[in-house]
Amino acid sequence: AQKGPLLLSRHTLYPRMQILSAPSSRYLPFEISKPQSKQPGISSPEKWLQISVTNPSSSLFPAPRSSSSSSHKTSCCFTTRAASTEVGASETSAESRSSAESDVLKALSQIIDPDFGTDIVTCGFVKDLEIDEAQGKVSFRLELTTPACPIKDLFEKQANEVVAGLPWVKNVSVTMSAQPAKPMYGAMLPPGLQTISNIIAVSSCKGGVGKSTVAVNLAYTLAGMGARVGIFDADVYGPSLPTMVSPENRLLEMNPEKKSIIPTEYLGVKLVSFGFAGQGRAIMRGPMVSGVIDQLLTTTEWGELDYLIIDMPPGTGDIQLTLCQVVPLTAAVIVTTPQKLAFIDVAKGVRMFSKLKVVQQFGIPHLFDLPIRPTLSASGDSGIPEVVADPLGEVAKTFQELGVCLVQQCAKIRQQVSTAVTYDKSINAIKVKVPDSDEEFLLHPATVRRNDRSAQSVDEWTGEQKLQYTDIPEDVEPEDIRPMGNYAVQITWPDGFSQIAPYDQLQTMERLVGVVPVSVSS
Repeated sequence: AQKGPLLLSRHTLYPRMQILSAPSSRYLPFEISKPQSKQPGISSPEKWLQISVTNPSSSLFPAPRSSSSSSHKTSCCFTTRAASTEVGASETSAESRSSAESDVLKALSQIIDPDFGTDIVTCGFVKDLEIDEAQGKVSFRLELTTPACPIKDLFEKQANEVVAGLPWVKNVSVTMSAQPAKPMYGAMLPPGLQTISNIIAVSSCKGGVGKSTVAVNLAYTLAGMGARVGIFDADVYGPSLPTMVSPENRLLEMNPEKKSIIPTEYLGVKLVSFGFAGQGRAIMRGPMVSGVIDQLLTTTEWGELDYLIIDMPPGTGDIQLTLCQVVPLTAAVIVTTPQKLAFIDVAKGVRMFSKLKVVQQFGIPHLFDLPIRPTLSASGDSGIPEVVADPLGEVAKTFQELGVCLVQQCAKIRQQVSTAVTYDKSINAIKVKVPDSDEEFLLHPATVRRNDRSAQSVDEWTGEQKLQYTDIPEDVEPEDIRPMGNYAVQITWPDGFSQIAPYDQLQTMERLVGVVPVSVSS
């Protein structure tokens, strides 16, 4: 293990700040679950900041024993009747079970997930359904998208009630669980990030406005909701994490065999900061810092995490660009104070995210007004987050609301992105429904393949088309389609070529019209 001195850095807060969470792609704006009567406008930065940021018998019968034809006939008849009786009983039992299962699923389909607007059966939440109709027992598991689901207790209560309401049910057993940590595009990520479901950036682009305080308290709020969480302090020049938390082991360790970094922990949250590397503050140029950030983030053994919170450094330079391009951000939280100067810098940061297709500039707001109290500043300096020190206080309630909003929007984003582009083999068409759009259209696979704009298809220097129309057969079919970040999909073709198709490019292609699925009857 590498050891060295610990550096502590102080975190300064202004009297009041605004927090906003929103979608990570300009195609995935957050939707407001409860519309507000008045929305603060951008024209009054002294009061509010409005920004939007980062988708399932046979029976064996003994042979008849007989030496005479008469006896044989009797035995055959007996055997046939027995077979008929047993098969009939089996069919009746199967039909009964099928009916009971249908009853249970129909009852559960009354429960609607408010984020997806779909019942929990269609969402695929119902797992391990077991039914003993004779004794009136039903057991099943509800596998939610995240252990931090804010309405998991409500789901459990409703599931018990609707199934218990069936006339033949006497006992109901519901087990709650969550899907394993799985990123939307794991195969395309560095090994260290392949078991992280959601990566959240907390940014301000202006120093000293409370960004680190928000990052740390948000992380511990999500952990308190049942999620597996990590914090990555991306500020190499002035790391704040060592001051704001108090882990027993204050130095990062190195796994000599894997040459990977083992994060330290505090209250169940995994922590990585340059301040825990024993190097103090960094004195180096931008490219070197970007390399350090990339190494710390991608070679750490994060394990399975539901949320990784990245405390972004202030500014819009090389480090921020590196993080936004290397890491597929699910969503982001922007922090600012009401002062005009802070607002100006934050707006620059949002524009940077927008150019990188991480955000939609000034989109639908999710604003959280957090008053800065002396206890919040004191807890930041003491090494104990405020939401841990006072879990029932006003500050903790605000962070709870922010945590709930973040969990809901991440689930929406993952669901939307995972179903944005699919292939329907029955009609040999690629279905596209770009997030943040009600429009759904069809594209011919050959058209998509021929419109590839990579260097393999188009000369980078001359713009000459290298891929010819006749190079692609009309009956070509994609082998695999996966989300690529929050702005494109990766399509694998039979010839082994991997095509990156941005949503905005798919929207400009020639579309199929008048195509309907073909039903094949036997």
